[in-house]
Amino acid sequence: QVQLVESGGGLVQAGGSLRLSCAASGSIFSSYAVGWFRQAPGKEREFLTFFSKSGDKIYYADSVKGRFTISRDNAKNTVYLQMNSLKPEDAAIYHCAAGLFPAVVDGTYKYWGQGTQVTVSS
Repeated sequence: QVQLVESGGGLVQAGGSLRLSCAASGSIFSSYAVGWFRQAPGKEREFLTFFSKSGDKIYYADSVKGRFTISRDNAKNTVYLQMNSLKPEDAAIYHCAAGLFPAVVDGTYKYWGQGTQVTVSS
């Protein structure tokens, strides 16, 4: 069983930055791809980015490309999402997820964290 715990959310002004963390139970990166998604109230879950398990493939949604960066620390079993130039429309609950294959579809991922809230004030 893989457990994922997100942290790092909070309130930030528009234009500011946050770094989210996704801590995994055990060494999962050799077996699973990791993605980040977000869900705002009344909206569908939105794909943001993924990291393949080999680390050689990274993909970003157009909505965050150039502003968000995914990275990982294998020694800490942690994936990060650095978010810069935040906009009010980035406000949502952010989730990390792990699955066998990197994908933009949330149904592909088997394990999910509980999420961390990001609020962006204008």
